[in-house]
Amino acid sequence: MKTKSIELLNLAIADELSAVHQYMYFHFHCDDQGYDLLAGLFRRTAIEEMMHIEKLAERILFLKGEVEMEASHKVEKIHDVKKMLSLACEMETSSASDYNKWANECSQNADSVSKKLFELLVEDEERHFDQYDKEMENLQKFGDNYLALQSIERSKNLAGGRPVE
Repeated sequence: MKTKSIELLNLAIADELSAVHQYMYFHFHCDDQGYDLLAGLFRRTAIEEMMHIEKLAERILFLKGEVEMEASHKVEKIHDVKKMLSLACEMETSSASDYNKWANECSQNADSVSKKLFELLVEDEERHFDQYDKEMENLQKFGDNYLALQSIERSKNLAGGRPVE
C-alpha cells in the first residue's frame, strides 16, 4: 500500500515540478512581451503548482517515503502565446487524467488520504485548464488585438506610475 502511494505521489511531484518550470518560463516571456494578464496567470498557476508539491511532499513524508525532486519534462522554449496556451491546456488535461487514475489506485490500496489529495489536485488542474482554455477562446475571438490590448494597458499603467503585475 504505502510503496505504491509513495511512487504515485512522487510521479505527481515530477509532473508539478515540470509545470512550475514551464509556467515560470511562460511568465517571463509573456511579461517581457508586455502581456501582463497572461504573465500573471502563468505566475499564479506556477505558485499553485508549488503548493501542490508541498502537499504531495508532506504526504510522502507522512508515509515515511523519500521525496524525489526531479522534473518529468524539460522546459519547452515556446515564445508564441497561442502555442504556450495550447501546451498549458495539454499539460493540465494530462495531469487531471493521471491524478484521476492515481486516486483510484490509492483507493484500491486502502489509502483514502492520498486518494483525496489526488481528487483535490484534479479539481485544481481542471480549473487551470478552464482558465487557459478561456484565454485560447479570447485569442481566437479577438485575434492579436487581444494581446495588443494587454500591451497597451501595461504602457498606460507604466506611464501613469502604477505598478504592473
